[in-house]
Amino acid sequence: MNQLFSSLSIGAHSLKNRIVMSPMTRSRAISNLPNELMAEYYSQRADAGLIITEGTSPSPNGLGYARIPGIFSEEQVSGWRKVTEAVHKKGGKIFVQIMHTGRVGHPLNLPKGAEIIAPSAITLKGEIWTDAQGNQPYGTPREMQKADIEKAIQEYAVAAENALSAGFDGVELHGANGYLIDQFLNPGTNHRSDEYGGSIENRNRFAVEVAREVAKRIGPEKVGIRISPFGVFNSLEIYDGIEEQYSTLAKELGTLKLAYVHIVDHSSMGAPKPEENTVRRIREEYKKANPNGLYILSGGYDVLRSDSDLKGGRGDLIAFGRNFISNPDLVDRLRKGQTLENPNPDTFYTPGPKGYTDYKVLAENSHQNGVLSEQLVN
Repeated sequence: MNQLFSSLSIGAHSLKNRIVMSPMTRSRAISNLPNELMAEYYSQRADAGLIITEGTSPSPNGLGYARIPGIFSEEQVSGWRKVTEAVHKKGGKIFVQIMHTGRVGHPLNLPKGAEIIAPSAITLKGEIWTDAQGNQPYGTPREMQKADIEKAIQEYAVAAENALSAGFDGVELHGANGYLIDQFLNPGTNHRSDEYGGSIENRNRFAVEVAREVAKRIGPEKVGIRISPFGVFNSLEIYDGIEEQYSTLAKELGTLKLAYVHIVDHSSMGAPKPEENTVRRIREEYKKANPNGLYILSGGYDVLRSDSDLKGGRGDLIAFGRNFISNPDLVDRLRKGQTLENPNPDTFYTPGPKGYTDYKVLAENSHQNGVLSEQLVN
């Protein structure tokens, strides 16, 4: 049997397969509120062993992009409850990804009274979309003081509690791709000279403190984290000492007994490939401290490569990204070796159902001929 389609437990939950739907920003949360359209989107994909939602802010300050959801207000919790109920009704499991955008944002995308904050006052180069005025230069962040850091940690923890109230099975902390946690990790975005900057241990501190507080609030078996060693998204830098930093971080995360570590690999989309030795050491250090913890791999996987890495012990779950957008029945297509539909990037972030909930399933495309699925799907 192909390991990709075998069951696996995560905490108290049994997953029906080892296919994870990657977190992907889709920008359909009008006024930052989860809605019925989003419930339809996620429930269409409930055959995945585990769904991880789009990045969801724990704070008004973390809503840097247009139309991304939050999970800090009761109205947002109520909106997410529609999503989790729809997914559970179809037998799925779903974690919310908690993502604070940090310096990645513009004031026009933030609600009144919110501000752009980051470890250091370093402005991201380039432009970001705003619904009010189109593309605009990224806003300049205010450097976080100790009180801001303590407040942000508590916001993550409260967001995790809100997630359980909304019916989520757990949470994933977004520590990757140049957002707030990653901004503390990376020396290119963290120029601090206090206990949150400088050394590896200091730059890891915010990530560890967030994970510890969230695990304390909702239980470590309900908490995962996503990290991106060698990631360059949002103008991150590749620097000396990545392997040492991330293996040290992995050991600390393992000590906290988190449910999983999720590794980002965007090399199939042209980004630098994480060094295999670093990926191996992260896995080994994490599992040494937490033998029951799971390891999620991602990055251009097909069925055959997934089976090989799962059987070889290189990972426990495989995350698939963009083809979940255009193939709501991706699990069935992979199992049957069917052709995959290509997504339309022009509708990745546009409001409304087009390119979101209108992709067809196999039953509606029965004329297609089956093809062994060796094509890349993330």
